Amino acid sequence: MNPKTLKYILKRVVLAIFTIWVVITLTFFIMHAVPGGPFVGEKAVTPQVQKAMEAKYGLDKPLFQQYLTYLTDVCRLRFGPSLKQRGRMVIDIIGDGLKTSAKLGVIAAAIATVLGVILGSFAALRRNTILDRIIMVITTAFVSMPSFIMGSLLLVAFAVRSHIFPANGSTPAGLVLPVITLMLYPMSYITRLTRSSMLDVLGQDYIRTAKAKGVSRTNIIFKHALKNALIPVITYLGPELAYITTGSLVVEQIFAVPGIGRAFVNSITNRDYTLIMGTTIVLATFIVIMNLVSDIMYKVVDPRINLE
Repeated sequence: MNPKTLKYILKRVVLAIFTIWVVITLTFFIMHAVPGGPFVGEKAVTPQVQKAMEAKYGLDKPLFQQYLTYLTDVCRLRFGPSLKQRGRMVIDIIGDGLKTSAKLGVIAAAIATVLGVILGSFAALRRNTILDRIIMVITTAFVSMPSFIMGSLLLVAFAVRSHIFPANGSTPAGLVLPVITLMLYPMSYITRLTRSSMLDVLGQDYIRTAKAKGVSRTNIIFKHALKNALIPVITYLGPELAYITTGSLVVEQIFAVPGIGRAFVNSITNRDYTLIMGTTIVLATFIVIMNLVSDIMYKVVDPRINLE
């Protein structure tokens, strides 16, 4: 491996670790600064019982001591037990939620990327035609519409009224609408990004030179134009997958999908400190890693790019 590339990767890994530490620290202290506690809403809990429960989970210790203890446990991948779901460990809850969320994210991201690149390429190659205008109008509408509105519309149209798909996302058929809801925004964004990048590449000198040399239109599009036009798209792929997987909080609530987003929302509502911290760390780590992967993929797609 090139020493400069290795140096870049090491710098990014160190920065990623620092970013995760900042997220852990901010979340920990902000969460504990909010008035109340995880046992305030418990029914028929006397002050003595509440103190006993706080002592059991180490919440009676000084805040900084709790922080140091938690950092040590996180380094050992120990997130502790859930404060609300008695008898369950946080890592098990996160693992169960990630199975569904990862499935949704990967499927939605794959469909969004393929359709986005295809539609963006067609729009660029048919610039200023009816096809181009239709694609741009549709993608602009999808980009402008929040996911909770789109999800609600799909739920009413295809689950409540027509009964084509179930409203509950706990079954394979019930995941169709959540996948469609999650993929519409990134698909539209990738379409517009591909179109803009493709138009820029098609206007470059080396494309005109290839045409002058008699290179076929197919080779120009796929070997020269599309390959270079995909570089901005690759930049978006890592954050896209992280966004879909971690940003499905509202969508999972709408369709009752038992994913990590739903578990995260419930943990905040219930003031489940350990589950909040665990899900925050996992989601933040995933986002940081995917951003790192997308940066490294630059070099794979175009060796001319120097990583600094």
